[in-house]
Amino acid sequence: MSEETIPLYHSLHIGDLKLEGNLFLAPVAGYSDRAFRSVCIELGANFTCTELISSEALIRDAKKSEYLLQRADNERAYAIQLFGSDPEVMYQAALRLVPYHPEVVDINCGCPVPKVIKTGSGSALMKDLPRLGNIVAAVKRASREALGDIPVTVKIRSGWDEQSINYRDTARVAVENGASLVALHARTRAQGYAGKANWDHIADLASSLTIPVIGSGDLFSPEDAQRMLQVTGCSGVMFARGAMGNPFIFKETRALLENGTYTPVPPQERIRTGFLQLKRLAADIGEPIACREMRKQFCAYTRGIEGGAALRNQLVHADTILKYQDILAEYL
Repeated sequence: MSEETIPLYHSLHIGDLKLEGNLFLAPVAGYSDRAFRSVCIELGANFTCTELISSEALIRDAKKSEYLLQRADNERAYAIQLFGSDPEVMYQAALRLVPYHPEVVDINCGCPVPKVIKTGSGSALMKDLPRLGNIVAAVKRASREALGDIPVTVKIRSGWDEQSINYRDTARVAVENGASLVALHARTRAQGYAGKANWDHIADLASSLTIPVIGSGDLFSPEDAQRMLQVTGCSGVMFARGAMGNPFIFKETRALLENGTYTPVPPQERIRTGFLQLKRLAADIGEPIACREMRKQFCAYTRGIEGGAALRNQLVHADTILKYQDILAEYL
């Protein structure tokens, strides 16, 4: 099959790992726990990733990171994402992933959050490419020595700010040191999550690398994903904020890419799915904490539903599963 005839939804290789499709869930701190990842997988996500995990914390006390590291029951292929600024610490942290058997180790080189940046991690690595290269090489060495030589991937941004757009050089250094895939969030660190993602950067990078480039940024609908794949030529798409409270975006996107149309999910299914996520999260971390955590999720699950504002006003005070059930009874 020629490159021009490859369908928009297609299988994908990350090194030796073959994925059925090219729809990814981004690692999002505070959201992409294993309960949410499990729901996304049931609804068509082809690849998922843990929340970002501190390499320093992992080598000091792995127990504190244990929940974040665990695979969901239905997670056939997942990445564990590490962040850090010290190559040796990242090497030691990667060695500690052996009990969890991830299919991929991902390195965060894109997080714009100040508490990550001040450690020299996340987006700060894009200002120190020799260090970034050493980190990728160190994690790849750990992978070869202890993890069965699984692929190492990186998630980057367009650059630190508009005056230092360097995604091409960043990706080149990552690939030279062993990265098998690059995910590009086409915003700068200075933008954070504001402004518009520059998809031209994704198209440029996809045309310049021989490994898969996954596009991220401003993917809030199946139509957005279709357009990104069409206009950038990237290998796949990575949903972040667009999947929060909307895990249905995976099955809707696949339907659009394969059939040209999709059926929006009715309100009842949206609420039932949110409630299922709540129960799974409660089983993992306990009911009180899960109920608090799910308030923000239900703010997203109820978006666009008739009477959604009134529901949200009640849900932000729900502190037990029974209270959630009473408030959502009409939909459950």
